[in-house]
Amino acid sequence: MWRALRIAVLLVVLATVALGAWRAQHRATSWVNTLHVTIYPINADGREATARYIDQLEVQHFEPIADWLSREAQRYGIDTLKPLAITLAPPRNSLPPQPLRAPSALEAIVWSLQMRYWAWRNDDSPGPRPDVRLFVQYHDPAVTTAVQHSVGLEKGLIGLANVFASRAEHGSNLMVIAHEMLHTVGATDKYDPATLLPRFPDGYADPQQRPATPQTQAEVMAGRIPLTPERADIPLSLRYVRVGPATAAEIGWRRAP
Repeated sequence: MWRALRIAVLLVVLATVALGAWRAQHRATSWVNTLHVTIYPINADGREATARYIDQLEVQHFEPIADWLSREAQRYGIDTLKPLAITLAPPRNSLPPQPLRAPSALEAIVWSLQMRYWAWRNDDSPGPRPDVRLFVQYHDPAVTTAVQHSVGLEKGLIGLANVFASRAEHGSNLMVIAHEMLHTVGATDKYDPATLLPRFPDGYADPQQRPATPQTQAEVMAGRIPLTPERADIPLSLRYVRVGPATAAEIGWRRAP
């Protein structure tokens, strides 16, 4: 009897958690209300130069993401007054669990659970809990020339972005952050993981253009501007980034074809 009661209580708890997660995901992707996103800066390498860069960050540095998303939403007929609101949390003092480069399905699940637990333990930012939490790891480009792959979790609405602590890289940093943010609301990658080249047609900002290259803008989930079928450049800022039709369908901005 007691065993049956414990199982029943556990099932109720799991159902409550699942329902809460579904409601949070539904709210985040309905685009009826403003999507509230909090950015949590992290000094990933412990260097003083990185700490100084993080210390000078203000929420205004991330407002271009909200402005960009608003413009893109309007192109798809989304009439939410303010689709995105960003807040900046104080820097985190501990590092999150790092994902493996080529995890198995089980390893990916384990890391996802670890990341969600770490986020829960390290989310002490004042104010209401945001819809999406983006943990942004900054690296000093003087010692790090390439950063680890960033990850966005749709289950949990959590993103882990790796960027450079450099003003020269700020524009491309914002694109990486926007990319991971859209992962949390259902967008998928649209580049070849082996070559990092955008996949045609979904990874092209204007898949109807003929000839298909050179493009002048990047599709946000592809991350690069296709110049030829074998060459693509990282955009310098969100001015050169668009939400393509396939991504718009995934995040609820238009019906899937």
